Amino acid sequence: MAHPKVEKTNAARLLDRAKIAYELVPYRVDEEHLAATHVAEQLGEDIATVFKTLVLKGDRTGYFVCVVPGDHEVDLKAAAKISANKKADLIPMKELLPVTGYIRGGCSPIGMKKAFPTYIHATAAGLPFIYVSAGVRGLQLKVAPSDLAACVRATFAEISRKG
Repeated sequence: MAHPKVEKTNAARLLDRAKIAYELVPYRVDEEHLAATHVAEQLGEDIATVFKTLVLKGDRTGYFVCVVPGDHEVDLKAAAKISANKKADLIPMKELLPVTGYIRGGCSPIGMKKAFPTYIHATAAGLPFIYVSAGVRGLQLKVAPSDLAACVRATFAEISRKG
């Protein structure tokens, strides 16, 4: 039986355009379990390499993006500080699609409607690759953290802690 063809996402096309190497890795979606821990299980990968993309809004600078390991939670104080805000909060779920163009469980740090300031958790810098959403549920991008950071002009920072 032939494998179904994996459709390229906008995020993948942007990586192609930037001449950045990546791999598209499909996984089975469970609508009840959109957590990164489930994705890591499906991929058979360590949760420390499967990152989730979270969108926050700061009181001074507006929207910004945090890419953190799947078993971490954003440290709101640290995220606010690194992004030049006094305080920051995760945006409400209903704002995710209008702000980013992505849905929960399929939010990629690449190819949002606007280029928001992006911060990748510092642990990623020491890894050969990480997984981030390719922009749809059921598909991950396997990419070198330095390439991802270059693509989205991200800064590596201590922005989360184990959840």
